[in-house]
Amino acid sequence: MDNFIFFLKEGLFHVLDWNAYDHILFLVALTVVYDFKNWKKALWLITLFTIGHTLTLILSTYKIVSINSNWIEFLIPITIITTALFNIFYVRKSTKNLKSNINLILALFFGLIHGLAFAGGFKMLIGKSESKLLPLLEFALGIEFAQISIVFIILILGFITQNILRFSKRDWILITSSIVIGVALPILKSAIFW
Repeated sequence: MDNFIFFLKEGLFHVLDWNAYDHILFLVALTVVYDFKNWKKALWLITLFTIGHTLTLILSTYKIVSINSNWIEFLIPITIITTALFNIFYVRKSTKNLKSNINLILALFFGLIHGLAFAGGFKMLIGKSESKLLPLLEFALGIEFAQISIVFIILILGFITQNILRFSKRDWILITSSIVIGVALPILKSAIFW
């Protein structure tokens, strides 16, 4: 039970670490288009993202897939900026039925990239331990709890902004996505390695 709590907490705080705010930025960009009326869609989105990053976390941990960390650090801000840009261009077309199934595909695909970033931290935790699968799943569960917490906060902020401060949903999405891009661009610039 101690190991379970340890790896669960490590996964939880891996996402909630302010030094690793890129993951939080991605979650903001991914879920800013949702509200409490469609919280189930947001939950599915986060679950698909978790499936994607758990898959590459497993493949990387078992040394089936190995990608240079420079590329991963470069691709992470690309996923953030792409998702936020998708929000901006999509919201111009329609605010009634925001996001289509493409968002689910993006969550799964970009989850694969983010899982490669998680793998480095996880490998340091387990060292040369032979038992990897159960700790890996516990770590992934901690990540999922952290992501759900962040999504809940985003939904609350969206509710406050739209219902109390009276911003339109369109403005909420445009402003938040633009801020995410503004924060992610310096991350991208510093990640250029060639």
